[in-house]
Amino acid sequence: MHVLVVEDDQTIAAFISQGLEAAGFAVDSVDNGEQALGYGLTRSYDAAVVDLMLPRLDGLSLIERWRAEKIRMPVLILSAKRSVDERVKGLQAGGDDYVTKPFAFSELLARVQALIRRSSQVSEPATLTYADITLDLLTREVRRAGRSISLQAREFALLEYLLRNTGRVVSKTMILEHIWSYAFDPATNVVDVLVCRLRNKIDRGYDHKLIHTLRGAGYVFKRA
Repeated sequence: MHVLVVEDDQTIAAFISQGLEAAGFAVDSVDNGEQALGYGLTRSYDAAVVDLMLPRLDGLSLIERWRAEKIRMPVLILSAKRSVDERVKGLQAGGDDYVTKPFAFSELLARVQALIRRSSQVSEPATLTYADITLDLLTREVRRAGRSISLQAREFALLEYLLRNTGRVVSKTMILEHIWSYAFDPATNVVDVLVCRLRNKIDRGYDHKLIHTLRGAGYVFKRA
């Protein structure tokens, strides 16, 4: 999942970005409304966290511009303004939810996850299962053939992404965008390294391999 964080306070932006990345999200962070407008218009995100008090283009105007351009990604508004009127203005401008500062990161994360679930217009399952592997989205536990497998955050995020795209070819660029961010050089080998690490944990020792490489195209998660 790919999230855009729009916050001009560097401390808060780093706090949110690091927390989301630890939870398995790819994050792009910008500190002004004009840059955020361009990112939203030219790049695909699963959600955005937007502060209202931004330089060059304020948060409400930013959200209104996105909505006018038919950008439908869910937006979580982040603001120090606590009044009901301010919350109403934010939602009327096109925001989908509202969190006031100071905030607990656990609440922000839960709200971002809920917005993404609602935007998909499908009921979010508690677990993802394919063949003999199961990934629990709540406990973050992974099991294959009943055996528990310990995964690091990005390994878990990659497995979740592959499970959500079972049988489909996903390119290295697609994985970069969902697991890291657009700041990474597409020529980097971080995807190959991550796939190799995940393979070693979920395929080694099993007769049926699940992660397959399609040379020149990417990877596909399926039972051979």
